[in-house]
Amino acid sequence: EKMQHATVSAPTNIACIKYWGKDNIALNTPINSSVSVTLCQSDLKSITSICASKDFEADRLWLNGVEEDVSASKRFKACVEGVKAMASDKVDPATGKVVVKKEEWADYKVHVSSLNTFPTAAGLASSAAGYAALVSCLAEVFNAKESYPGQLSTIARQGSGSACRSLYGGFVAWRAGTGQPDASDSLAEQVYDEKHWPSMRALILVVSDDKKDTSSTSGMKTSVDTSELLGFRAQHVVDKRMKIIEEAYGKRDFPTFARTTMMDSNQFHCTCLDTYPPIFYMNDVSKSIIKIIHAYNDYKGEVKAGYTFDAGPNAVIYVEEPEVSELLALLLSYFPDNDLLGSILGSDYVSDGDALKKANNVRLEQDLLQLCDSKGRPRGVKGDVKKIYVTKPGPGPIVLGDEDSLLDLKTGENMHVPVAEGKWGWGILGVACIVSGLGVGLAGLKILHRSSSSSSK
Repeated sequence: EKMQHATVSAPTNIACIKYWGKDNIALNTPINSSVSVTLCQSDLKSITSICASKDFEADRLWLNGVEEDVSASKRFKACVEGVKAMASDKVDPATGKVVVKKEEWADYKVHVSSLNTFPTAAGLASSAAGYAALVSCLAEVFNAKESYPGQLSTIARQGSGSACRSLYGGFVAWRAGTGQPDASDSLAEQVYDEKHWPSMRALILVVSDDKKDTSSTSGMKTSVDTSELLGFRAQHVVDKRMKIIEEAYGKRDFPTFARTTMMDSNQFHCTCLDTYPPIFYMNDVSKSIIKIIHAYNDYKGEVKAGYTFDAGPNAVIYVEEPEVSELLALLLSYFPDNDLLGSILGSDYVSDGDALKKANNVRLEQDLLQLCDSKGRPRGVKGDVKKIYVTKPGPGPIVLGDEDSLLDLKTGENMHVPVAEGKWGWGILGVACIVSGLGVGLAGLKILHRSSSSSSK
C-alpha cells in the first residue's frame, strides 16, 4: 500500500513578551500570555518529513539523522495522537478518489525525520520550530481539519509551549486561556501578518551555540516554585504590556515596541535571578551587547534598536531597515568576524552578504564609537560571537516538495546523514599558499569545512 507522506518547514519565533512558567504541566499551559515575531525561514527553520503506513511496526523519530526512542515521549505522542484525532479522508488530487478513510488512520504508524538549520537548545526557540514543523507535517499527512481556529496550535503547545506561535507568520500572540478543563482556549492567534511591518528587521548575535545548562522546562518549574517576582509579573505586568505592544506593532510605533520588548526581556531575566537557586542564561558578552544598544539609542536621541534574550545568551535585536547598516557596522566593530582571512575572502559570519557589504561601507562617527567604548567593551575582540543573522518577519509553516524529503519515500527510512560539528574555517593549505605567495587563485585557496549543527526537539 502506498505510504502517505509530506515534508514541511517551520520557523522559529522570538518572544517580545515572554512565556515563562507553566500553569498546568500536563496540558502545557502558561501562567501568562505572550507575543512574538515569527522570523523568516531563509536561515532559521526546522524541516520535518513524515511517512505514514499501516505496514510500519511502530512510530519512529530521527533527530538530525540519529534515531531517538519515542516510546516514552509524552510530548511526541500528544502531537501524533492529537493531530490523528483531527484526521479526515485523504483524497488523491489526481483522481479524486479516497485513498485513506478517516477511520483507517488509527492503524497507521509514522516515521519522522527532523532537523534544525540553527543551534539547538541554545535559546533560539529551536523546540518551537521543531514541534511546529512536526504538527504541521502531521496535519498535512493526515489531512487534519480544525473544528475551531487555532486548534492545531493547541496540539503544538503540548509539544513545546512556544511552538504554538510558530504555526503563524508575523506578530503572533499565545493567549493563556481561561482555565478550561481541556485548555482548548490556550492557543495562538495571529495579531498581524508578516507583511504588516515591511521595514522590521532582526539581527541575531549567536553568542553561544552550546546547549544551555538549565533547560527551559526545568527552569520554569523552579521559577514557579520559588520566585515571587514571577507570580507578580504574571498577575500585574504582562497583560498591560501585551496591550501596549500589540497596539504599538499595529501602529508601527518602533520606540514603544522596542522599549517594551527590552523591558520585558530584562524582567524575564530578573525572574530567573529571583529563582532559587538563581538561573543565569545571559553572560558577560550578552551584557556588553545590552550596553552597546543603550549607548546607540542614547546617541541617536531616541529608541532605534531593541534587544531581547530568550533562555540563553544569544541576542535578538529588533531594528528598522534604515538603521540596519549602521547598527551592523557598530556591532561588527565590537564583535568582529573570528575568521583568520574572512576580511579578505569573505565568510558566512554574517548571514546576509548584501547587508555585510553595506555595513562595511558605513563610516561610523567617532562620538558614537567613543560613547560605546565608555561602556567597557574593547573594539576588535574576536571570538565572542559565533555568527550574526540578518533576518526579518516571515510566514508560518511551508509545505515542501518530495525532493526535500528527509525520508526514503519508498521505504520510509531516514536518509539524512548527521554531520560532525564544525565551523567555517580555513584549511592549512590555503593559509600556507597565501603566505608563501604561490600565486594560486584566491578561489582555490578558500578551503572550507562546514557542518550543519542541525537537530530538533
